Amino acid sequence: MSLQFEKLCSLILLEHFGEIVQKVGTDLYKFQSKPLQLIVASTKLPISKVKQALRVLIQYGFVTYAPGQVPNRAEFTLMPDKIILLLRYPRYLLLVKTAVWRYESEILDRINSGPRAAVRLKDTLKVEKVCLVTLRDKFSVIVNKQFLMRCPSPGDEVGIPVLTVKEKLLYQPPDINLKELDNLEQGKPGNAGDDGIYWRVNFDRFHQDFRDQIMVSAISRRLDDNAGELLRQLLKQMYLRTEPWANTSNPVPFNELREAVRKQSSHPLLGQYVDQYLKIMEEDSSGFVSKVGDSSGGQYSLNMKRAFTELTWATLENIVMERFSTKAARIFRLVKAKKFVEQEQIQQVAMIPAKEAKLLTYKLLEENFIQIRELRKSLSSNVPNKTFFLFYIDLNQVVRMVLEMYYKTLYNAMTRREHERNENRRMIEKQQRIESITLNMRVQGATPEQLAEIEEMLTPPEQALLEKVRTMISRLSEAEIQLDESMFILQLYLNYQL
Repeated sequence: MSLQFEKLCSLILLEHFGEIVQKVGTDLYKFQSKPLQLIVASTKLPISKVKQALRVLIQYGFVTYAPGQVPNRAEFTLMPDKIILLLRYPRYLLLVKTAVWRYESEILDRINSGPRAAVRLKDTLKVEKVCLVTLRDKFSVIVNKQFLMRCPSPGDEVGIPVLTVKEKLLYQPPDINLKELDNLEQGKPGNAGDDGIYWRVNFDRFHQDFRDQIMVSAISRRLDDNAGELLRQLLKQMYLRTEPWANTSNPVPFNELREAVRKQSSHPLLGQYVDQYLKIMEEDSSGFVSKVGDSSGGQYSLNMKRAFTELTWATLENIVMERFSTKAARIFRLVKAKKFVEQEQIQQVAMIPAKEAKLLTYKLLEENFIQIRELRKSLSSNVPNKTFFLFYIDLNQVVRMVLEMYYKTLYNAMTRREHERNENRRMIEKQQRIESITLNMRVQGATPEQLAEIEEMLTPPEQALLEKVRTMISRLSEAEIQLDESMFILQLYLNYQL
């Protein structure tokens, strides 16, 4: 793990949980695994504060524990890859809100704020107009769709507890007694049937949907919306016969795919041209879809590994184009196509003046977007050896370098956003007080003149400055989301290489 990644994780912990959790998390990041006493010694925090911080980190799934070298003494290990998923929570909520129902997103939001929140639906949502039956049914929907999963529970072991959960219960909604739940809401004693059952977000399920959205969007942009819908139907058929994270799906028969397309109503013309679209997608250089056999119309499979390799190349080419120039992107694509290429070939094939081509090539080399290899050609004993310098691209190395760049950019964006808030905190709080007073007076029936007089407490220069700050913070937040989307593609590529 790198220094940039450590700084980003530390800032995320500080922003969401405060300084104490940040100190404990940073200490575990540096030393990997440590027992409680060593954490207390290195952070110089009271043991009660360290225990509280570890409780929070374990609750969110950021820390695991296991028996250490000393018997009956646990060692705590940080899971830094899960910490940056906190930046993805707004996208999780948006996905549930658009794909399922708005009340599910409110349930998920509550569980995100405390991922081991027990099932107390009415208290969670505070929606008086929605009956408990509806809330129970909607909660069951998001559990059955595997957006939520049960938290493991400690067993009966003596010493260090082991957290486990049976696989068949992982996505099983609890059998809630609504009458008992209503009694609990009224302050009466009762057991709703969910005691000891806790829930957390299933990140893999969300990432699976994000992956599918990226692939469908890529095919839609490359071909059209009908092709995107066809790929969506192919993904649905894939899940019936293949593990979600397999590199390549098991083949889907053409007849089954055509029948699934005909049942959908959003793209009526697609049913008439299924075979033509499949042929175009099969022959497309992106390689998302491949044909297996020709009997009964053939069978089609999805190549996830190749798809995200191509998406990663496209992402890197866009970065090179934006950061350097279109000519630099042309050189980058040329080196990619040729695998190994000399400087003279780059100048000739890319059709760029020799001086400019050399400058751009060595600029890409300096920034680690391309690499160089030295080859010696042995000649006769009385002639000096000739040396060749070949340029090539180590994709895994470039991807890791770009991820480091993203970590640094994310850290800078978050730091700048917090700086803007701190610098203008007094004015932001003043505006919030004015809005609160205005809202209370409007409820009490104040006249428009009275409301206007209160709103004038914020002068025009202050309003202009506040609007500028809001715009800046909004742009920085949007940049963080866009960076995370690109990071997700590169991280998926690396995962498929394992």
